[in-house]
Amino acid sequence: MTVKIGVPNKGRLNERTIEILRKAGLDLGEDIGRRLYVKIRNQDIEVVFVRAQDIPSFIAAGAIDAGITGLDELAESGHELVVAMGLNFGYCHLAVAVPEASGITDVSQIADGSRIATSFPNLSKRYFESHGKKVDILVVTGAAEIMPYLGMSDYIVDLVSTGSTLRTNRLREVGTIIESQAAFITSEAAMAKKGEEIDEIASSIRSVLMAEQRKYIMADVPKDRLPDAERILPGIGGPTVLDIAGNDQYVAVHAVIDSDKVYRTISELKKIGAKGILTTAIERLVE
Repeated sequence: MTVKIGVPNKGRLNERTIEILRKAGLDLGEDIGRRLYVKIRNQDIEVVFVRAQDIPSFIAAGAIDAGITGLDELAESGHELVVAMGLNFGYCHLAVAVPEASGITDVSQIADGSRIATSFPNLSKRYFESHGKKVDILVVTGAAEIMPYLGMSDYIVDLVSTGSTLRTNRLREVGTIIESQAAFITSEAAMAKKGEEIDEIASSIRSVLMAEQRKYIMADVPKDRLPDAERILPGIGGPTVLDIAGNDQYVAVHAVIDSDKVYRTISELKKIGAKGILTTAIERLVE
C-alpha cells in the first residue's frame, strides 16, 4: 500500500526536508527540481512536491498520507491533524509588527479599523479578536513588510526568524501569535489505514535527527585505565570494549557521545593515556 508524503516544493523548509529524507534512506533521484512527484526506488513510498501551506489540507482531504510543513501552516489551516514529531529546524514565530515611527509598543495600542497585511488571515483574525480588536485583514502572498511603506496597510503579521528583515524595513514586533518549527504530520484516518508504514517513515526520520546530535568515538585505552574510560564514555548502555590483536596493554573502546561533549571527552581521554582517538559522524541512530 503506497504511502504518499507531501514535501514543500520550495521556500525555507524545502532544502532541509530533502536532506533529511535522503539521509533517512529515501532515494529521491537527481532531478527532483523538475518533478512534481517521485516514486521512491525499492520502497512503496511516493513523495509529492507541493506548497507548504497546502500540505495540511491535502492530508485532511486524504490526497496524501503525511507531510512535512511548518506548525504555522498547520495552525492556519484549522485542520485537526496528528503532529508525529517536531523536526528541530525551520524555527520561527508569527509576529505582529508595526512601523518604528508609529510609537506603538503593544498590540493593545492598535486601533480598531487598522489594516493588517498578512498571508496568515485566519490566525491573524483569531488573534486580534481574542484581543478585542476589530481590524481589516489584507491577504498578501508576497512580502508583507513592504505594505506599510506603500500605504497598503498600517501594520503586518508575518513570520519572523532572526528579525533582521523587520529591522531593515524599520518595523518592530509588538506581539507573538504562534511559535513554529517544521513538523512531520499525518491524520488519524491515514494512521488507521497505513499506520505501520507511516511509523516506519517517522522512525527513519527520527533516527537521522538523533544521529546528527551524536558522534561515534573510538580510542585505544590502557587496560588499567578502563574503569576511567567507562566513566568518561558512558555511551548508550555503556561503551563497547574490544581486544586489540597483538597488544595486551591496550583495549579499543568505542562509544556514542553527544556532539557538544566531543571536546571535553577527548581531553579527558588524553589525560588517562588514551591514544588513536577518532571521532566520526553517524548517519542514523536507532535507540
